[in-house]
Amino acid sequence: MPVKSADLTASSVTGTTRHVVQEFLAARMAGDVERLVALFADDVDWLLAENPAVPWIRPRSTGAECAAQFTELAEHTVAEDARAFVDTFLVDGTDAVLTGYLSGTVRATGKSFEGPFALRLTVEEGRITRHHLYENSVSIAEACTPS
Repeated sequence: MPVKSADLTASSVTGTTRHVVQEFLAARMAGDVERLVALFADDVDWLLAENPAVPWIRPRSTGAECAAQFTELAEHTVAEDARAFVDTFLVDGTDAVLTGYLSGTVRATGKSFEGPFALRLTVEEGRITRHHLYENSVSIAEACTPS
């Protein structure tokens, strides 16, 4: 059965998306904010449930603001306690979905948080244009609230 041009194009788009998301994960693990800024588009559809008790969660829309979230998270949490495990990584064209589990400790309170997460990313023209994160915001807010 011959391979159609549209099949090759879709495969190429999926491959690009997978590659950019893998680069994103590597930059995130390395704390490479410069690389994260380069991976995010100039304008990003950012979604992370607003949570006034959590200092690193706020609206963002530019690549620099999105990359800064990772620096802010590191400033407010204990690095040695931070864990994130990806158990599913699905890619379909420009969209990628990762699911897993995360945990950490808030530096100011010493309290820990944990729970499952889902992250939806969209990659267009080699850059991340959508970042929607769904996580256990109640656990995180409780960990940020002093006793």
